[in-house]
Amino acid sequence: MYRVVSYRKVCAEDVGQRIDNYLFRILKGVPKSKVYNVMRKGEVRVNKGRVKPHYRLQLDDEIRIPPIRTREQKAADPVSESLLETLKARIVYEDEGLLAINKPSGLAVHGGSGVSIGLIEALRQMYPEHARLELVHRLDRDTSGCILISKKRQVLKGIHQQLQNGGVDKAYFALVSGRMEQKLQWVEAPLLKNVLQSGERLVRVSNQGKAAKTDFKVLERYKDFTLLEAKPITGRTHQIRVHAQYIGHPIVGDSRYGDEYGNKLAKKAGINRLFLHAHRLRFVNPSTEKPIEIVADLDGGLAENLGQLEKIE
Repeated sequence: MYRVVSYRKVCAEDVGQRIDNYLFRILKGVPKSKVYNVMRKGEVRVNKGRVKPHYRLQLDDEIRIPPIRTREQKAADPVSESLLETLKARIVYEDEGLLAINKPSGLAVHGGSGVSIGLIEALRQMYPEHARLELVHRLDRDTSGCILISKKRQVLKGIHQQLQNGGVDKAYFALVSGRMEQKLQWVEAPLLKNVLQSGERLVRVSNQGKAAKTDFKVLERYKDFTLLEAKPITGRTHQIRVHAQYIGHPIVGDSRYGDEYGNKLAKKAGINRLFLHAHRLRFVNPSTEKPIEIVADLDGGLAENLGQLEKIE
């Protein structure tokens, strides 16, 4: 189908957003390459003038959007009642601008790469009245725990600024292979991300990578494992998993960066998934401008697994 020329005025909700990101949201079904192409040609105008993709919108800007051929949008797959009930039961915090979910392991945060429905698609069907529901950050598919979803762009922008400035305190539970002797360990090792032909992301420690730091604290020692609190000071892809592998204590249940022997021991103990859980988030809530702490408890299965492990001093 073809769109016709349209004009939009920027409202307070969109102030400060990049024009390219605004267009990606408005022009659903249009490839990003096409959006950049019409911008480069000057067909997109703001207040009758050309703008660069990084231009940030101002209140009452008038945006000219040219006619663009778009793909017909396929209707989203309906979310199963069981998933809806699961997510409703896993809401750990909600206000007018923010939602926090204790995400189950195995649920991708968004659809794609063979996944038709992810967390955000399910939540958009749960909250049709919130047109601007967005992931604030991400968790790996097999990682469980606390994840934030914004209902308003001001909230999204406010928490992103805190993430960039180190204002969000994140803490994870990670069960790793072996006995970790040091009570505290700080790991600073640059990480390089590679994307394989299959689309799979693989991260390794490399001097050519980006700076990354993780703080580890021993919470409990068991016969074959150690329970850690992991705090990622930076936010690189697979950071905790790769840093745990780097210090010789990979996270149990990790099929990508884990240890085969440790994973076998974990399975004997009934642990059949990646034991990495986003336990706590602390930040300033942009809606209230007050500090907030959100906690997501361990899944019952993981908590039960821990209770059956043999503790050691």
